[in-house]
Parts: sequence; structure tokens; C-alpha cells
Amino acid sequence: MLEVKNLNVYLNDRQLLTDINMTIHPGDRHLISGHNGCGKSTLVNTIAGNPEFTIKSGTITFQGRDITSENATTRALLGIFLASQNVPEIPGLTVISFLKHSCAAHTHFQTGHDLSMADFLENLEAARTTLNIPREWLNRSINVGFSGGERKKIMLLRLLLTKPQLAILDEPDSGADAETQRIIASTIESMPNTTFLIISHQKSFTDLITWTGTTTLSGGKVMI
Repeated sequence: MLEVKNLNVYLNDRQLLTDINMTIHPGDRHLISGHNGCGKSTLVNTIAGNPEFTIKSGTITFQGRDITSENATTRALLGIFLASQNVPEIPGLTVISFLKHSCAAHTHFQTGHDLSMADFLENLEAARTTLNIPREWLNRSINVGFSGGERKKIMLLRLLLTKPQLAILDEPDSGADAETQRIIASTIESMPNTTFLIISHQKSFTDLITWTGTTTLSGGKVMI
């Protein structure tokens, strides 16, 4: 599904990743590990198309398509989902509006048809119920006044609704209590058609996942 080959990534004139190679297969639950500052977040943000980072050489191939030069929007529409550690607050943009526009964009890109509001509301209600999210959250502004665990649940709601091909989760357990970590893990396990690439440091969380592989980084390089 995903192949990273000889990837060299810079931030301005500073090299952050050196000759990264990694292969992810459909259905994988792949863990990216390593100490703080080793390049884990840089790697997943580069895969997702964050323009802050410059690829000087190497390629990223997704579902057989070279996406090295594609922008983040195209990568997202192709099925790459990124849940970052720090998601900004967006006053005035409600959760339900954000989810509706996101789902509409994916539906139109993938099928060429407009999203049915009835289908959206039905899927939203099912996902909301699964995650035990109160209805009133849907009319609140994105992340405004939400706790760390609540933000993780909103992330999972978006994940369930968009059903990406590849979900990249950057420390989804950060700021989440034990119960929320279990909900995150059970959600991951309940999505066999989505491939997961996950950064995590916490053994209490990683023990909840059945991993198919691990890539460990150190100093911007893959440890062999």
C-alpha cells in the first residue's frame, strides 16, 4: 500500500531524515518508535504532504501511485488520514459542519457524486453512538473547550466517517486516559479495511494493539 524509498527530508537547510525506507502492506498495524526528536513526526507529516518539509530525494508511493509531489489535499482525498498530536482550535467552525464538508469532499472525489445528507446523518449517528459522544458536542467549535481525551474522540469520529485507506496517528494516546486509550485501540481493531501507521511511546497503549511490524528511528535514520 505504501512504499517509502530512499527518502531524504529537510527543514530549510537542516536534514531531518536520511535514506528512509519503509514498506506498509494493506491491513498492517505498523508502529513507529524512537526517542523524542528522532524524526517520527517528520516522517508521518512528510507522508501526509505537510509543505513545511522538503523532500530533496527519494519517493513515496501510495497504492502504486507516486505521490512524492502531490499536495496534502490530494493525498487526503486519495485516502491518507493524518491525526496530528496538536490540532488547532477553530472558533466558529462546528464539529458537524467540519465532518459534513470532509465527508462530502471524499464522497465526491471517490464516486463523482454528491453526499446524501440522509446518509451522512445516518453514518454520523452510528459513529457517534459507537464512541458514546454526546450530541451537543457536534454543535461546538472544533476543539474549543475540549479536553485531551475529548479531542481524541472527535478524531476517532472523523476516522470512522471517512474510512481512509491509510490512517496515520501521531501519538493518539497522548493526553488520553486509560479508558480513552482502550476506545482508540478497539476502534483501530474494528477497522480491518484501514491500514494503520501509528506513533506511540506508551506501553500501556501499544500492548492493546496487535502489531504487524515496527520501524524504529534514531537520529533521522531507520535503525537496522
